[in-house]
Amino acid sequence: MKNNKVLLPGRWVVMGVSGCGKSEIGQRLAERLGVQHVEGDADHSPANIAKMAAGTPLDDTDREGWLLLLQRRIRHAADQDQGLVLSCSALKRRYRDLLRAGDPDLFFLHLHGERELIAQRMHARSDHFMPVALLDSQFRDLEPLQDDESGLRVDIRHSPQSLVDQAIEHVTADRFKEKQ
Repeated sequence: MKNNKVLLPGRWVVMGVSGCGKSEIGQRLAERLGVQHVEGDADHSPANIAKMAAGTPLDDTDREGWLLLLQRRIRHAADQDQGLVLSCSALKRRYRDLLRAGDPDLFFLHLHGERELIAQRMHARSDHFMPVALLDSQFRDLEPLQDDESGLRVDIRHSPQSLVDQAIEHVTADRFKEKQ
């Protein structure tokens, strides 16, 4: 994989419920591809962060402005023909559709894991506003990638390096098939 920087699609969303490792995998993937990493949580409004920190799940209205801001980031990267890796929960199909409106070729890497493992990870971190109490609401909202969505679901029990490798190998294999 010597030429990872030319892989298409150039814009990625690392998605999944809170605590699944989106930030770490997003950073590693961006570094591997030589592109910018954007932490979607950093774009939440103070009101949204306060709401989640208080243990109240966000609703679609709360998320709309945030998702539109992330969509603009994706569109800007696509318009500039720049790569981008965005860490964002993207739990529902309609959220992914909204993000995809910024770039129809957006690729979703869904980090999937068992609730117990993710809860353990959330308990171990001390620097995040999302309480473990909201994990069940995230799982309730999670709509798996559909067959018509460009993406890959990976198991978070694998090492971070393995998850990045799987994503790149998947996209590389798809691009090789398209050229034949």
